[in-house]
Amino acid sequence: MILVDANLLLYATFDAYPQHGVALNWLESELSRAGRVGLPWGSLLAFVRVASNPRALTSPISVDDAWVLVREFLNYPGVWIPLPTSAHTAALDELIVGKRLTSKLFMDADLAALALEHGLTVYSADNDFRRFARVRFVNPLENA
Repeated sequence: MILVDANLLLYATFDAYPQHGVALNWLESELSRAGRVGLPWGSLLAFVRVASNPRALTSPISVDDAWVLVREFLNYPGVWIPLPTSAHTAALDELIVGKRLTSKLFMDADLAALALEHGLTVYSADNDFRRFARVRFVNPLENA
């Protein structure tokens, strides 16, 4: 089972990204499989935030249109939303305390904590996830 980071959703959706073709093929393949695909709220809301931001994209879409895409992602049969469990704080402690994380890594730590709690592998094009030793991580665009 996998947990998908927002960057893969963005790359798969917007053809302005050079990674678009590979990301789209990967995402379509994952969503059409029998396996479960975790799309946490952090990834979905980050997708909406970036997809609708004119400073992030030259041709952004409206928040409403981005939300329609989120609803479409959630309609795939294997998709689920991994939520924090009672172990979330302890998982975050393990990933944050004493690790000298910069502020840009805190949202990644939250996704990594969800992955640890649910036994998931993080799929992202952001290699910063390699910093989290016990978190299984795959960059599906790395060798494409």
